[in-house]
Amino acid sequence: MSDSSADLASQLLEQHVKHEMAALKGAKLRKFLEREVSELLNHAESITLNRLSSVDQVMGVIQRVVVNMELDAGIPELAAEMATEVMNAPVQAQTTLGEVITREQATGFVEELLELRQQRERVISEIMAHPVYQELASNLVYTGLVNYLYEDNLITKSVPGVGSMMKFGKKMANRAVPGLDESFERRIKTWLSDSLPGLIARSEQFLNQALSDDEVRDSVMAAWVSLENRTIADLREGLGDVELQEFVVLGYDFWLQFRQTAYFEGCARAVVNHLFAKYGNQPIAELLGDIGVTREVIMAEVDAYAVPVMDVLREEGYVEALVRRRLSGFYHSAAARRILESEA
Repeated sequence: MSDSSADLASQLLEQHVKHEMAALKGAKLRKFLEREVSELLNHAESITLNRLSSVDQVMGVIQRVVVNMELDAGIPELAAEMATEVMNAPVQAQTTLGEVITREQATGFVEELLELRQQRERVISEIMAHPVYQELASNLVYTGLVNYLYEDNLITKSVPGVGSMMKFGKKMANRAVPGLDESFERRIKTWLSDSLPGLIARSEQFLNQALSDDEVRDSVMAAWVSLENRTIADLREGLGDVELQEFVVLGYDFWLQFRQTAYFEGCARAVVNHLFAKYGNQPIAELLGDIGVTREVIMAEVDAYAVPVMDVLREEGYVEALVRRRLSGFYHSAAARRILESEA
């Protein structure tokens, strides 16, 4: 390129940069963004989701960003610190549970839970079948039976001295026949072992009848009424900062393991498959409308973030440098040289 052509190219570049910089600030910038948002939304009326992406592409993003991305060790520490700050914030002592979840919302949750009758009965059945519960029930029955025989029955209460005589007789019998206590206890426990399945079955039947919808509803709502005016700080009393941080770390460790499971991949794929089955052949505007993304919503975020961020980047010199990088290649290209030299 000759000196005169090069000088002209530099002048044109500078004028073009000034033009772009003037257009990328203030009212002109907002007008530009508003126009482009409108243009994109117009195209969204005709471009389908399948033209923009596919199930495999979206699953690839999930695999790379959600599953495979290495997360720095500082993330759980930062999360724990943030959780601590949240739980220690003054708002915890100033906000009641009822201000977070209204009584109407709590009632709605209860009503939905009451619809899960089959699940409730299954939980009761599994609790009753658990060895720990069976041992607890056996010990309670045994202790109650022994106490009744020696101390709490009607005869020992109504006839003075009978209780003492029974205890005295028990001691004398043990002296005369060593091990009688153990034999008695063994026989009772054998009886309990044989009777326990029936006791458990009757307990399960009783609970299923006792825990009617009305009983559950009344019990839960009574508990709610007693809690709704207590502050969040009151409800978390006893959960110290250290314990809270440990829970955050445990949750983070669980997430690292869970995201690698076939179950997570299967759930994610089911969601993505359904999304494309429902919206794949529909214009993007249909999906945006169903999730509430409108022109007004987009422009509100443009005003809140895009314009202020562009102001900062312009002040830092980034915008001008970007414009120069985009334009200088053309003004120093062979095509521009031929045009300028032909006009010389």
